Amino acid sequence: MIKKIILITACLLLLIWGVGFFRFAWQINHFAATDERHTDAIIALTGGRNRIAEAVRLLEENKADRLFISGVDKDISLQDIKTAQSLNVSGQQQIDIGHDASNTLENAEETMRWVNQNHIKSIRLVTSNYHVARSLAEFKRQNPELEIIVHPVYSENLEKKWWTSWQTFSLIFKEYNKFLYTCLRNKF
Repeated sequence: MIKKIILITACLLLLIWGVGFFRFAWQINHFAATDERHTDAIIALTGGRNRIAEAVRLLEENKADRLFISGVDKDISLQDIKTAQSLNVSGQQQIDIGHDASNTLENAEETMRWVNQNHIKSIRLVTSNYHVARSLAEFKRQNPELEIIVHPVYSENLEKKWWTSWQTFSLIFKEYNKFLYTCLRNKF
C-alpha cells in the first residue's frame, strides 16, 4: 500500500512538473508586446547575448532616464563594454555598472541597493526571454512594491521550437528547474 501511494505521488509530481515545464516553454516565447511606458531606470542583467545593447537602445529611445548594468566583471569598465559591443552612447553619465553580482539572486540584491540609493520607483528589466520568470521572482522578492516592466531579449541562437534542438531544450530545462527552486526558496 505504501509503495502504491509513493508511486502515485511520484507520478502526480512528475505530471505537475511536466505541465509546468510546457507552460514555461510556451511562455518564454509569447510575452505580451513591450510596454512603452517610461520608467525611472532600465536594468540590464549580464550573461546573455544582446542584453546590454538592447538596454542601451532603450535608453537612447528615452524609455528611462538611467541605466544600471548588473553583474559586470570586476575588471571591466563602462568604456570596455562600449568598445566590446560597439555601443554609441550619448549620455554616458546616465549609465552605472555593478560589479558585485555573479548570479540572478545577487543581480537582484545588487540592483535593489542601487534602486534604493537612487530613489527608483519603476524599472524596465532587460534580460533573456528564458531568464525573465526567475529574474522577476528574485526582483519581486527583494522589493514587492517596485514597478517592473519586463523587456525580454530573444536570442537568434535559441529555437522557438525548443523540442527540435537539444541545446535549446537543455537550456530551458535547466532554467525551468532553477525557476522552480527560486519559487520554493522564496516561499520559505
